[in-house]
Amino acid sequence: MRRLAREWEERRTSVLQTEHNTSLAATIELSLASPLFQGLGPDARALLGVVAFFPQGVDENNADWLFPTIPNRTDIFNKFCIRSLTYRSNRFVTMLAPLRDYLCPKDPMSSPLLCTTKERYFERMSVSLNPNEPGFVKTQWIRSEDANVEHLLDVFTTIDADSDSVWRVCAYFMRHLLSHKHRLVILKPKIEGLPDDHSSKPECLFELSRLFDFVGNQVERKRLLTCVLKLERERGNDHQVARTLKHLADANHHVGLPEQGIQLAKEALEIGERLGDRVLQAQCLIALAWSLYRNNQLDAAEEAAFRAIDLFPERGEEYRVCQSHHIIGDIYRHKGEIEKAIHHFEVALGIASPFDWHLEPFWIHYQLAWLFYYECRFDEAQTHVGHAKSHTVNSALNLGYAMEVQARVWYRQQRFEEARCEALRAVDVFEKFGTEGLGDCRRLLQNIQNELDTEVASGRSNFDCELL
Repeated sequence: MRRLAREWEERRTSVLQTEHNTSLAATIELSLASPLFQGLGPDARALLGVVAFFPQGVDENNADWLFPTIPNRTDIFNKFCIRSLTYRSNRFVTMLAPLRDYLCPKDPMSSPLLCTTKERYFERMSVSLNPNEPGFVKTQWIRSEDANVEHLLDVFTTIDADSDSVWRVCAYFMRHLLSHKHRLVILKPKIEGLPDDHSSKPECLFELSRLFDFVGNQVERKRLLTCVLKLERERGNDHQVARTLKHLADANHHVGLPEQGIQLAKEALEIGERLGDRVLQAQCLIALAWSLYRNNQLDAAEEAAFRAIDLFPERGEEYRVCQSHHIIGDIYRHKGEIEKAIHHFEVALGIASPFDWHLEPFWIHYQLAWLFYYECRFDEAQTHVGHAKSHTVNSALNLGYAMEVQARVWYRQQRFEEARCEALRAVDVFEKFGTEGLGDCRRLLQNIQNELDTEVASGRSNFDCELL
């Protein structure tokens, strides 16, 4: 497949521009001029261009909201496939590279249907992403469409680089990835290259920093947040300054600078108090609690987390309340008060249960797995590893974390072959993401291998004794 793709890249011009009777271009035009194709109506050619534009093609499950003005779209897609202009792959209608190159609009702005499709995508991404709201589940469509949306943004941020709307949607897109598909984006150089006075630059940098958080690159996250803080201070936006400070506090404790994190979180809290924003104050208290916890100031961290819970309203901030109980569970675990820790972790899970969340439940089950592992309660650790894995939807890194705990549990249970397989998979994931825990996981793998080698040597020794 790689060889064929390489040859296509090298020879595409000659393939499309050979003698009229034998050229691919002529064959395509002949097919488009046929009575069967013409009978599909005036939208068929434009629809082919849209399919060609997107790297994934068009998801038939989303055709209703993408093309509401084309009533016979299902029939058109069927006829495309019959004439071998397109084919179906994992519910997407797509096409081969030579056809895509020929049929893709050379100037995307010249295709009214493509521009309308762009607006449909943009409109769908501008919805609220509050995990406490029922509509949060519907935003999961991005999991299958992320490559198409990223390509759309890559093209239109080039064509219309000065537009505020396209960059706002860029920030929305990263929020969708943050909620449903943790990965980085190819748009990073363009975002950083925006002029400092561009209205969307701070927000895009902020959302980009959050993606780096979820792939485990805290150094880059801190660098980006530092840039955001400078821009927001210059603009005098106190609420955004406080928001950035609390995220920067979190980044600092992750890179081993909890004292700086404490100061930043306190500054954010002061701004929240000055603004009289109780929810912002509560969020800043959570950031302060995490920084205090990392600095081993456990009593102060506990107080901050309970203050946060008291400040949150009864409804609408369940996700943050869940996070508060999460940090309290961690504090009690660190204090050695295991039953209190378990209680707060279970309270957090109870808050999460009505919602279609994955991130917080993953981390809570992950922490419980570690807690029971250290307590040598391996069956309970195994149960929570299983639950953690079920919440790693589209997050390879989180799956790697869960596999590492699983490998350690099996290692302690002397199930060395199973432990080795799981540790190998975890190492592969950590290498891909450059995760800080890679060294520890490699040492675990080496220990497992040593045990397996010892078993083999012992088996050979026993066999030799039997022969003697």
